[in-house]
Amino acid sequence: MLVSEFSHAMCSAGGCQISERTGEAEMSEGKLPEPWLRGTWTEVNPVVRAVLHALELAEEDLWKWCHPLTLEQLNAASGRIAPVAFQLQHIARSLDRLLTYAEGGPLSEGQLAALKTELEPASSAKELFRELAVALERSKERLLALQAVDFAAPRAVGTKQLPTTVGGLVVHIADHTQRHAGQAITTAKIVTMR
Repeated sequence: MLVSEFSHAMCSAGGCQISERTGEAEMSEGKLPEPWLRGTWTEVNPVVRAVLHALELAEEDLWKWCHPLTLEQLNAASGRIAPVAFQLQHIARSLDRLLTYAEGGPLSEGQLAALKTELEPASSAKELFRELAVALERSKERLLALQAVDFAAPRAVGTKQLPTTVGGLVVHIADHTQRHAGQAITTAKIVTMR
């Protein structure tokens, strides 16, 4: 059976099946398509909308695959692969840093201190997911506020003041979050197989 190359895009994780009759993706009852196909955020700048959808997808996938893990599993490293807890802390804290740069500000001492603790084991699964949920929600608010900013406006990143733009940072927020969400999910699958 040939499966459309777009079948993944039409379905959320586990939310569709391929029809034996037509070979096309069909939505399972009660399941939603991925956020970008739900018709949400239609009043928002298309670039910001895509980033908001990427954050929503990361949130849904992380809660599905990582939230059920025990604290021990969240903190478990697999060989040289970073623990799920690191990935979740890194997503939350890097969103704050990247948005600070996009807004044109320097990182605070608190942000720099938090960066240095991302590899530390989580002390509570509940607190880990609370930090992530708050960061994702706050990031959505901050992204909405960036709609009025010129995406070509220059910005500088890090102590080396590497050049980029508001648009470059906004797009990087989506791909960076998705990259680490994928790493967290892969690690979650590995630690649950032990």
